[in-house]
Amino acid sequence: MPRIAPAEPPYEPHIAADLERIMPPGVPPLILFRTMARSPRVFAKMFAGGLLDKGPLSLRQREIVIDRTTARLGCEYEWGVHVVLLAERAGLSPEQVAATVAAPGDAGCWTADEQALIALVDGLVDKHTIDEESWALLAAHFDEPQILEAIALVGYYHTISFLCRGLDLPLERYAARFPATAPRQSR
Repeated sequence: MPRIAPAEPPYEPHIAADLERIMPPGVPPLILFRTMARSPRVFAKMFAGGLLDKGPLSLRQREIVIDRTTARLGCEYEWGVHVVLLAERAGLSPEQVAATVAAPGDAGCWTADEQALIALVDGLVDKHTIDEESWALLAAHFDEPQILEAIALVGYYHTISFLCRGLDLPLERYAARFPATAPRQSR
């Protein structure tokens, strides 16, 4: 069991409506969402700050940032959910999915603009900043709204990773697992 038990149905009406809105048809609410529902205030703020809507980055670019961030933070839970629900739709190959976890940022499976996004993630996760070389790469491929969105995604999924890991959430039964070469979550 996670450190805080997930809420069970029946949910408060506004929680039930949000869960129905954010989950794909036929997929039960995530353990993370049900756990956050134990605090309606935090639940509401979490979804008010979400960045999964259509923004200045493509779905593929957004998923590369999310998958790399959650992988670098050892959050197999969130990485696995995103991989199963969005990787194929985002056009990520199995090699690229694995590379979000266990390959260098300049791996040959990435285009130059994707390498720039991965450098952004790696810099923010490792050094909590973006060095000049990484900034120059970003600026060569992305405009200011896209760069701001990418930075915000790293921050948002840093928070999501902290929640998942701090709560010791069990992996969703259908979620992907990190490649065998990657460090495993504590569960």
